[in-house]
Amino acid sequence: MDIEVNELWKSVLAEAEMEVSKANFLTLFKPTVLLSFEENVATIAAPSAMIIDLLKRRFYQIIKKSIDKATGKDVEVVFIPKTVLTILKDEKVGPLFTKVGQKPLKLPRVREEYVFENLAVSSSNQLAYVSATTVAKKIGHAYNPLFIYGTVGVGKTHLMQAIANEVFKNNSSKKILYLTSEEFTNEVVEAIRTNTTGSMKKRFRNLDLLIIDDIQFVAGKEKVQEELFHTFNILVDNGSQIVLSSDKSPAEIKKVEKRLLSRFSGGLTVDIQPPDFELRTAILLIKAKKYDFELPIEMAKKIAEKDRDGRSLEGVLLRIITEVKNNGQEISEEIIEKIINENGEVNVKMFRPDEIIKNVCDFYRIKTTQIKGAKRNASLVRARQVAMFLLKKEVGLTFSEIGNLLGGRDHTTIMHGVEKIEGLMEKDKLSEDILGITGGLN
Repeated sequence: MDIEVNELWKSVLAEAEMEVSKANFLTLFKPTVLLSFEENVATIAAPSAMIIDLLKRRFYQIIKKSIDKATGKDVEVVFIPKTVLTILKDEKVGPLFTKVGQKPLKLPRVREEYVFENLAVSSSNQLAYVSATTVAKKIGHAYNPLFIYGTVGVGKTHLMQAIANEVFKNNSSKKILYLTSEEFTNEVVEAIRTNTTGSMKKRFRNLDLLIIDDIQFVAGKEKVQEELFHTFNILVDNGSQIVLSSDKSPAEIKKVEKRLLSRFSGGLTVDIQPPDFELRTAILLIKAKKYDFELPIEMAKKIAEKDRDGRSLEGVLLRIITEVKNNGQEISEEIIEKIINENGEVNVKMFRPDEIIKNVCDFYRIKTTQIKGAKRNASLVRARQVAMFLLKKEVGLTFSEIGNLLGGRDHTTIMHGVEKIEGLMEKDKLSEDILGITGGLN
């Protein structure tokens, strides 16, 4: 690493130390390394996926602002785990997949608890479940590729990792790799930067099973799509299995080459619908058993009635368990109501995206063409970010869906906009604006 990069990161850490708590600085910031700064992209390595997640969700703007200030540029910040850095530096070690004859405790990046046995199944995910179990039994021979799509929180990741765990359980010598499209992108970028594309291609193209989550995020990345296309062809030709997931069907993904979309659609495409009432109830009962908590089925039904978001179910259940155990109480409807209302998990009123956008424009006295346009003066940026926030919180759209509605903006722009408004809600009078806009909706 050259001295300029070292000095740049020292200045970022110095600013962060003044802005965040000592505990956050020591546990989240201090262990990080700025690997490179090229073409306005800052690549940062952190010790674990958990730390990366916290840095992205809570401190992305602090990091970006500091780098922008130090470089005078509008910088994109990319995070990779230090384990990936080790993989890229040490070609003799094959940590991306298991060597023949070895049997590690678990697969890298794959959660052991994500198995078919503890996946709740109903009409909303039955086809995807049957397809996944079939693929796990006959990798490379059934549904290749298997393309699973659905909105956030419907269980795509659980299903994909269950395939990996099942294949590994039945044959631990199989070379299996699960990763997100962001991790795939980071590896391609780093291989190009370090002139190690040959070894990267060898690793990816010798797999028996390749699983890539959130494949829609390769959109607009030409080099990454090129590498994925050739890897895809070689793996399929060799009889290897590919499994992909996305928040939308191949036909709906924008800024991806047609030849690659054609490959995505070349096997079986299945969707997972948001969990219905029965499935939400089953998920709660399974999660309660996991935490050794006795959840009466009637109480599970009460929670499922009030919380329609599959991803938030476990968080709500954990808060209920904590409340019950800390206060020595029996679970009751009152406790369920209290926890759900306190945490704002339920959207009683469902608004249409176009209603949100119209009300934001009316409130800030701008046109819808302006909010979707490219101009970036302060008032327009604020209005856009408020629209992003409300589309996420009130409608529950994904970052990609919001980006498409607001002029084709990418998911990172939307994510940063939502986080910006969340931060400002605590510091200024923006909450009054939000109330005014949502009041108009009501």
